[in-house]
Amino acid sequence: MSRQGASRRRTVARHAPLRSPTPLGQALTLAGVVAMTVLVASAAVVAFSLYDLRASFAEDAVVLHDQTPLPPPQMGPIEGPFDLLVVGTDECEPELIAAFGARCTGPDSMNELNDVNVLLHVSDDPRRVTVVSFPRDLMVPVPSCTQADGSTAEPISKLQINAVYRLGGLACVTKTVSNLTQQNIQFAAKVSFGGVVALTSAVGGVEVCIGNDGIRDPFTGIDWPPGPRTIAGFEALQFLRTRYGVGDQSDLARIGNQQQYMSRLVRKLTSEEVLTNPATLFRLAATAADNITPTQSLADPLRMVQLALAGRDVPLDQIVFVQYPVMEDPSDRNRVVPDGDSAQRLWDALAANRPLQVSGEAGANGGVIEVTPPEAAPSVPSPDPTATPTPAEEPVVLPESITGSTAQQETCSAGNR
Repeated sequence: MSRQGASRRRTVARHAPLRSPTPLGQALTLAGVVAMTVLVASAAVVAFSLYDLRASFAEDAVVLHDQTPLPPPQMGPIEGPFDLLVVGTDECEPELIAAFGARCTGPDSMNELNDVNVLLHVSDDPRRVTVVSFPRDLMVPVPSCTQADGSTAEPISKLQINAVYRLGGLACVTKTVSNLTQQNIQFAAKVSFGGVVALTSAVGGVEVCIGNDGIRDPFTGIDWPPGPRTIAGFEALQFLRTRYGVGDQSDLARIGNQQQYMSRLVRKLTSEEVLTNPATLFRLAATAADNITPTQSLADPLRMVQLALAGRDVPLDQIVFVQYPVMEDPSDRNRVVPDGDSAQRLWDALAANRPLQVSGEAGANGGVIEVTPPEAAPSVPSPDPTATPTPAEEPVVLPESITGSTAQQETCSAGNR
């Protein structure tokens, strides 16, 4: 058996149904709710008083250590490629304590874990967007980090990725993911569960697809029939957290389900319904400013506009959602470790700015089912017929161990109701 085939088999074995020790930390997805909100909706900040928004957004901005200084922001799209890390933490906010019970009242209530870690890479010309989700059970090396009190945390050879925030906050998570992925992460943002509730309400809800016979998950309170369903606010948080309601009830299956939500949110944010509605854009930008803790590199509203302009016109088939490739941890079948060879194929393709072709399933461990082949999905607007045609670029075919889909593909939750 090839190494690639063996890694896929080990991954499936690892993700038999397991009860999570932190039910609240079973995750929302943030790339759609935060990163794409920043990239698309934040262009509305030009309608704000920049001084007022800067004061609100930058109040708790985080310093990224050992980062090359960025030039001052200017009007127009940011030049070159960039990376934005979005970190979701399981903070027990007062309005959510009753909903999450023991997680927010028991001995772990004071801990805050980075249970969601999503890296968004935007390439240079031609612009492409790649969104990489990292499993919460991924074991990674952690570099030396500066802690909140100014002291230095020693490097750790192997730690579960969702425990890194507790060591050194957003800056340490960013440094860890940067080392793991070989990406120079210039921007990062942190959002809590309460922030996700607010942001999904601000966008006016997202229509998702519930497949099979529907979803039933007593841990998140979901009992939904099959078919389309518009979710917002707390209901969106339930959907993004569900693990026992989709696929094989594993964390990897849940990531595929979350990527369905991201894809549909991208389409919602880039639709005329949002882009031509100043009130919605204003509400999104204001809500983002109130609910996101950014790095200092991201805190300037003009910088946000630059990022928004850079990602604004990317075709849906060039927005790709993938799951970071993993293998079973040899020392603990309940954890996973990086599949370095497969990951290197991804990073090399991003460095060369090549289009990506996902050869694996639309989602790992049966989390989603594809309902529309990519070639049958709605296409982007036709190019200018007077323009000189550009030769099609041969895509990089990713290993089958990298699952995912494009924003053009249609997927549905593989429910278990």
